[in-house]
Amino acid sequence: MSIDETNIILEKKKKGRKPTVNNYFDEREESAVRLFLITESQEERNKIYNEFLRHPLDKMISSIIRRYKLYRKNMTFEEIHTDTHSFLMTKIEKFKPSKEKKAYSYFGTICKNYLMGQIMKDQKEMNRKISYEDISSDLCNRPEMSYLIDNDDLKSEHVIKKFLQILKNDLDKITSDEQEKKIGSAIYDLFENYDTFFPETNNNKFNKNIILFELREMTNLSTKEIRNSIKKYKKMYFELVQELLKH
Repeated sequence: MSIDETNIILEKKKKGRKPTVNNYFDEREESAVRLFLITESQEERNKIYNEFLRHPLDKMISSIIRRYKLYRKNMTFEEIHTDTHSFLMTKIEKFKPSKEKKAYSYFGTICKNYLMGQIMKDQKEMNRKISYEDISSDLCNRPEMSYLIDNDDLKSEHVIKKFLQILKNDLDKITSDEQEKKIGSAIYDLFENYDTFFPETNNNKFNKNIILFELREMTNLSTKEIRNSIKKYKKMYFELVQELLKH
């Protein structure tokens, strides 16, 4: 459809009867989308958007949120609506009128998928935090969930510094596996700043659950991947402790 043909449709619809409530995104709005996409002038685009598209898109997004109950935690309806509308406008250029698809259907799918994706992301984050908070207090004092250096004469700070020195200088020699390298780098960053990451205690224990939580955050690896990749470093650490105890 040419620009002139699209303009004619817009003018006819503008002068004619307004669309009914149930038909707020009709032929006029479909034509406006096509004109919006082929217009090069930003001023014209803004005019088309404000006059023909802003209100129908607002209606569409409101309807989708309410109809499918796509509400997000800690966000008002207006915040969800604004966020979704903003995201939709970043995707409008990807609509291809030549494929004979309806813009209304395309935009609706974009909004639904975005909202469901954000809700799933929010839920995953909440579950992860709840899971961590629920189990960390219970596990904190369980001896099998803590690393412990048994010899009081061997200070944990001394062992950590030696261990970090090995990681810093010889990581490429230690392993060629990418996941193991990622874990090695994360362990180095983690324990180099262990006084920041871990709360101050009166003993020399490091809670495994906190360490695992931080390693997941830093590497984006799964718990299983972390446990497999960390075996090499646990062995190195044990051997280092045994070596230091001899001196």
